[in-house]
Amino acid sequence: MEQIKKRQRGITIGLLVIYLLLLIWIILLKMTLSFNELPHIRNINFIPFADSAVINNQFDFEEVILNIIIFIPFGIYLSMLKPNWTFIKKVAPIASVSVIFEVLQFIFAIGATDITDFIGNTLGGIVGIGIYLILYKLFTETIKVNKVLNIIALIGTVFTLGLLGLLIVVN
Repeated sequence: MEQIKKRQRGITIGLLVIYLLLLIWIILLKMTLSFNELPHIRNINFIPFADSAVINNQFDFEEVILNIIIFIPFGIYLSMLKPNWTFIKKVAPIASVSVIFEVLQFIFAIGATDITDFIGNTLGGIVGIGIYLILYKLFTETIKVNKVLNIIALIGTVFTLGLLGLLIVVN
């Protein structure tokens, strides 16, 4: 049983590393393969759901929803690796990573630093924590939940990497 837990933990850590590298590529490198293609924007917004979230006088729900979706796996992975941590202890690294991304975008002028992104990212991580808790209640055992989530995450990771590989080859 202990060997199974170690193997699952190793798989989860590997998937988390791949996820974080993809997150860096998506958020900081804007899915480009060349630093020359990065935007040169140094903008900061401290007003939630204003300015950057408004396009043509309409609120852009899509950007907020994508920010939420992209951080859901972070909450799930963190819950898989640290199931006994308190809710706040799980949210803190998620919020911290989001702040780090926003600060790095400002420092390197590679995107708009936006409180709305931070809120969406953190909310996504919270949703991920919630998904883990629901699955834990359904399966009642950490080892079963982690096995199911690792299988789903592995399939999703292979699919995502395949899609990204195809995009790179086509472009």
